[in-house]
Amino acid sequence: MKSTLNDTVQPLDTTIPDPALICMIGASGSGKSTLAGTWPSNQVLELDRMRAMVSGCAGDQRATADAVAVLHTVLEARLARKKTTVIDMTSTEATVRARLVQAARRHGVPAVALMVTPPVSVCIERQAARTPERAVPEDVVRRQHAESVAAFPGLRAEGFDNVVFASQVHRLEPLLQRASDTRRADLGWDGHDGLGDLLLVRRFFGSEVLPLWRWRTGSMLAGGDRVGEIRLGPDRLVLALRTDIDGEGGIGFEVLMACPVFADCKSAAWAPVHTATDLLRALTGDLATDPDVYCTDHGPDDPEGRADLEQQYADAVRA
Repeated sequence: MKSTLNDTVQPLDTTIPDPALICMIGASGSGKSTLAGTWPSNQVLELDRMRAMVSGCAGDQRATADAVAVLHTVLEARLARKKTTVIDMTSTEATVRARLVQAARRHGVPAVALMVTPPVSVCIERQAARTPERAVPEDVVRRQHAESVAAFPGLRAEGFDNVVFASQVHRLEPLLQRASDTRRADLGWDGHDGLGDLLLVRRFFGSEVLPLWRWRTGSMLAGGDRVGEIRLGPDRLVLALRTDIDGEGGIGFEVLMACPVFADCKSAAWAPVHTATDLLRALTGDLATDPDVYCTDHGPDDPEGRADLEQQYADAVRA
């Protein structure tokens, strides 16, 4: 009788024993790493991480053999201590799975095949969001997906004690609950203060900036817009929160700078900043070369003055 992923002749498990060797099976982009993230990180052996350890690049396929050797060395040590271990790699080839099952058998630990098999189109679409060195060619993804589908009927015969589908495993629930709890705490819905007006700061510049940030109460430096500052030892960045930057309610930050055109100009100049990298450029002075820097002598809503300032700036650069 022919077996498929939807019509199978073998019973499906819905639990995973502990301890266990959990072998994820699925094409690149199937969501294995997301699912693996619901286990404690010290229980997960990820092949990409091993490649990065031995070569400095997670996508360096030339380092795969060395990465696999490192992975199995750690795996043997964990199984000898009866520690649950999740293998985060495609494992679509029978020879790869056989080596993992043999390791589990040597140490008397159950081997679990965890099938992660969304539609192949999903796996292919997810490659577009990856960096070039991590993206897997479409033909390879299709081959891996076909191999994982074809492997399913014979997994018991390969020696796996349990065969589980990711859709049947509720591992994502704790992960989503933690994310929900964190979000509720940030918003103050858990009865505490929450981040309040620091939520916007974190969205633009990241969590690392929060301990360095403070709002300036009552400052009129930015024409009535709210002003904050970041202190780094003797250095200080002053920023304004703009709440109508495009005339349509757009929100963003600008950093206070010296006038980029005239050294003796005493008026404030502002430059839009969107990321922590922009803040670093402001500290080093690199941001002063951006064309979006404007002096308050010629505001951003003054086209003629702005054009004049840009022309002066261009002349100054050429000089």
